[in-house]
Amino acid sequence: MTKPKMFEKPSGVRDYLPEMVQKLRYMEQQTLHCMSRWGYAQLITPTMEFYDTVGTASSTSDHKLFKLLNQRGTTMVLRSDLTAPIARVVSSLLVDEPLPIRLSYHANVFRSMEEEAGREAEFYQTGAELIGDSSAEADAEVIALSIACLQSIGIEAFQVAIGHHGFLHALFEHLLLGEIEVQQDLKQCLLQRDVVGYREHIQTLSIELERIEKLEAVLRLRGKRDVIEQARQLVPAEPAAHAALHHLEQLWNVLESYGADSHLMLDLTMVGDFTYYTGTIFEGYAADLGSPVMSGGRYDNLLQQFGRPAPATGFAIKTTRMLDMITLQADNEDFPILVQYDESHRSEAIAEATRLRQEGACVITRRIEREEQLAEVKQQNTDGFHWNGRRLKRVLTFADCVVS
Repeated sequence: MTKPKMFEKPSGVRDYLPEMVQKLRYMEQQTLHCMSRWGYAQLITPTMEFYDTVGTASSTSDHKLFKLLNQRGTTMVLRSDLTAPIARVVSSLLVDEPLPIRLSYHANVFRSMEEEAGREAEFYQTGAELIGDSSAEADAEVIALSIACLQSIGIEAFQVAIGHHGFLHALFEHLLLGEIEVQQDLKQCLLQRDVVGYREHIQTLSIELERIEKLEAVLRLRGKRDVIEQARQLVPAEPAAHAALHHLEQLWNVLESYGADSHLMLDLTMVGDFTYYTGTIFEGYAADLGSPVMSGGRYDNLLQQFGRPAPATGFAIKTTRMLDMITLQADNEDFPILVQYDESHRSEAIAEATRLRQEGACVITRRIEREEQLAEVKQQNTDGFHWNGRRLKRVLTFADCVVS
């Protein structure tokens, strides 16, 4: 095996240069501030967790986890999402906290599947969890909050698609009673957006034509509120499916009150990619970006694995995916001030730099020699306030030959 060169790094991870870090921190600050205004308190969990607790509860496939052993030989994992760690905290350190609980986070997560797909194995997410409320009001709140968070970082052209895990499960069970493997194959086609494969699969089934037509009609359950009534016609006598559709109807009513319906669509073909989802699921898509920038859903069974049964819903913004979409406007107030000095004026120059920093300014200091002072005069006459490739707010020189 060839030893990696000193400048190489593992596949699937990246270095964030200053401009990218500035964007990442901007998104973090804006979204967490938005969540705070909605009553969500920030939580930080460890990067490493026990495999036998959070690892197995995370719903991430075993081969997609990054595993390591501690000094005792216990298997650990790098967190693959934040939902399972937060469920652990709510069931332990916050066990006496009355429900509902609203929590937010910003952290890096690790999934080896991203590396396999040519995507990042380490990436950042900002998200929120509402624990202890099973109502449509709670689902609507987290969806409306996710919309507000996207808007807070300047994303305006986006759409949130809403589905329901329970509806699709009930419909397939109604039309394909007991055919678990067939149901899973069809769900996999929908998860991968493989419409051709889905249609080919249902044509091979040995069932009545009416059922095949209804399975085909599933692909048309995408649009606005009228999709709910279309879905009811497919399963007129299935209580679980109707309960799911009633929940979606209530959800839509609440979101209309938030004024969010212009960003919404229903997509009852949606299959959540986490197995712990139990109800409403949703994804946010920004213009000109093929993969979701946000996703979430209801997971009412996860917390019982940690000993505190409670309904829950939440979402995660795929912060890293949106870096190229964010444009930060440079403000003159953000440019640094250059304070340069010769040896005899060092104390007064550093004192001025300290005073400016205390006032909130960004200040760079540098010592100069006499010959450099004359060069600075010529440079500033042609380029204005620039130094070392950086735009400056102004230059202060403390030297025998004062240039500014």
